[in-house]
Formats: sequence, structure tokens, C-alpha cells
Amino acid sequence: MADLKGLVALVTGASRGVGRGIASELSRAGATVYASGRTVHHAHLPDQVVRVQCDHTDDFAVGRLFEKLRTEQARLDLLVNNAWGGFERMVEGGRLTWLLPFWDQPRWRWDAMMEAGVRASFIASQEAARVMIQQRRGLIVNISYWASQKYMSNVLYGVAKAATDKLSFDTALDLRPYKVAVVSLYPGLVRTESVLAAGIHDLRNSESPEFIGRAVVALAADRNVFTKSGQVHVAAALAWEYGFTDLDGTRPVPLRLQDV
Repeated sequence: MADLKGLVALVTGASRGVGRGIASELSRAGATVYASGRTVHHAHLPDQVVRVQCDHTDDFAVGRLFEKLRTEQARLDLLVNNAWGGFERMVEGGRLTWLLPFWDQPRWRWDAMMEAGVRASFIASQEAARVMIQQRRGLIVNISYWASQKYMSNVLYGVAKAATDKLSFDTALDLRPYKVAVVSLYPGLVRTESVLAAGIHDLRNSESPEFIGRAVVALAADRNVFTKSGQVHVAAALAWEYGFTDLDGTRPVPLRLQDV
């Protein structure tokens, strides 16, 4: 694994799942890691990770988070926008609402995905950019997914992920003069707590949350990562490019649009 000693990182939505895996692997690589989330103090994270309770739909809480970072570190090298919403309450009134057509989707899901997901990434990116611009270096990673490019049974999810990718593309252009890179990162099927609880049986090409963390570590360690700015990158494809593996030593097969 790359040595990230001296690098300061913030991972949002790090209480569980992909965010927890990313924060853990960044810490193991030597970075100073701040992990935020509403229940992050209960997360299974390395002891050295700085946990900051934060609801990323609350701008004042986000402001306090970044003020703490500026006070304690005076720098920020990496922001990973992983905080998201809309997956809660999949079943309402005894029926699974996730697969319903858009006209029957609960309207709270739009607000959850746009507020806790897209808007949260935008606000955190604003705060991080102000620090990174002064440094004239930095990396922002937005966790996204193939739903931005392909219908995946939920219109709201597709719209939110498309907005996330557009956020990566356009902020990368604004930040280009300051040598700050922005990318979207696509996981595959990740063995998160919710996926395992759902009883999905075919996990042969799945990934651990830590595998996504290793993809972020590789990007953060790449001195030429600026050449990847404004692009979408698939975690499993980065494993073959950079030479890292999952916890069990395997490399998942990178998904393509037609495979999803």
C-alpha cells in the first residue's frame, strides 16, 4: 500500500459501509483522517481516526467541521464525498418502494438524495476548495455509480448520481487553474452491512468496503492524478492499473456499462 504519511483527509458519511472502508484504509496508509457522519462515534474505525459527528444536511454543522479542520491542521489534501441519503425506509406500508415507477416514488426520497447526497457533496466541496485553492493542490473524490449513465430501476437514484458526475466534471474545470483534481469513483457490488443484511447470494464479483478505500489511497498517492481530473473511474479498473487487491488478495472484474 502507498505511504500517505503527512496527508490530511476528510471522509464524509464514514459511519459505515463504503465511507468506513475508505477512512480505514486511508488511516492504515498513514494519512491523518477525519471521518464525519451522524453516528460516526459508533463506527468500527482505527483508533487514530478523528471522528466528528456531523449531519451533512446542516450547513452550520458542516461549517464547524471545516473550522475544526482548519484549526487543527491548517491544510486539507483529500476530500471524499461519500455522505448520501434516500436508502432509508425502503419498505413503507408493507411494500418495497424502491422499485416503483417515478410517479409512485415517495417524495421524501428526492429530498433525501438531493440534500444528503448531491447538495452535501457540493457544500463540502465548496469548503474544501477554499483550502485547496490556497495550497494549489488537492483531490476531491465523489462516490458515484453507473445509475448516472443507465436506468437502474429508480429514476430518483439515476438523477442524483448523474448530478454527482456533473458536479465532478464542472468543479474540475473551475479548479483546474489551481491544480486541484476532482473525480467520480464507481464502486462495484460492495459487501456493505446493508448488502449483507439483504441476503444477496451471488457475491462472487463483489468488493469489500476496504477495497474502495484502497482505490482512493491509490488515487491520493498518484503524483499524476491531475491527468484523471474531471473523469469517471471504476474502482476495480484502478486495481489493475495501480496493482492493489482486495483484502483476500483478489481483484474483482471491472464492470462495464453493459454489465450493470
